[in-house]
Amino acid sequence: MTELAGHFEGDTHVLALRIYYEDTDFSGAVYHANYLKFCERGRSDCLRLLGVHHHELSGQASFVVRRMVCEFVKPASIDDLLRVETRLVTLLGARMDLAQKVRRGTETLFEAEVTAALVDGKGRPKRIPPAIVVALSAHAKIGQ
Repeated sequence: MTELAGHFEGDTHVLALRIYYEDTDFSGAVYHANYLKFCERGRSDCLRLLGVHHHELSGQASFVVRRMVCEFVKPASIDDLLRVETRLVTLLGARMDLAQKVRRGTETLFEAEVTAALVDGKGRPKRIPPAIVVALSAHAKIGQ
């Protein structure tokens, strides 16, 4: 079942997805907010393959998006086969910075710089536990 969660190509997690009618707007292009959902799936499945499961963190802590800078380059359409690429850039204290791209073949359709932070049940930053740092560092070439 790990194929559902994508795979790693070097230090980049790759998640394949197909565009369905429900992903598009009245013009036939992918609705802009859906790119954020695609990237969320990519981040979640990247963590899942590294052994970091959201359900194991619940109650103690959770990852939240603190900052996201997006660039919409080209539209995707129904039946397109896309790749969501996720690469860990920085891991420091309570936060991690990721670079994400949504591609159709070699074309980049969407890019995002994402800062995610680990927070406790009261929303305060919480240092990422050593075991998670080790798991994340195992597949990433990052500046720590």
